[in-house]
Amino acid sequence: MTATQTRPGVEAGVKTRPQALALAGFRIVFSFFFILHGCMGLFGAFGGVDGQGGSVSFPTFPDFWGSAIPFGAGILLLFGLFTRPVAILASGAMAYAYFTVHAPMGLWPLQNGGELAAMFSWTWLLVALIGPGAFALDNLFQRRKVS
Repeated sequence: MTATQTRPGVEAGVKTRPQALALAGFRIVFSFFFILHGCMGLFGAFGGVDGQGGSVSFPTFPDFWGSAIPFGAGILLLFGLFTRPVAILASGAMAYAYFTVHAPMGLWPLQNGGELAAMFSWTWLLVALIGPGAFALDNLFQRRKVS
């Protein structure tokens, strides 16, 4: 095995199989939460955007896209498909949401209600940098290229 190859089931940047499994669990759980976050705006689920089941209208910016990106990116991240570029998009979208919607209401996330946006932004940046972990479709495509 050369320096550029990895062991089966372990991707570059992750040293051991338990680390790859932990990262996969992290990615899968957070992507499920991200999908639910998008469902609030797109479908009015879980009380919607107004607490009364309201949804955002198509194609308003940033409201619609602030719900469509978490929903679509969450699905791709759940399956580990195009993980790194999608995670960068998701991280940027949540950073944009934090700085344009929440930060003007106060400095601290607990004060301005932006803790979810900040948490998702840092979460997806971490996944973009480290990779998807185990159980990602990206790993199947990567193995086929190497073989």
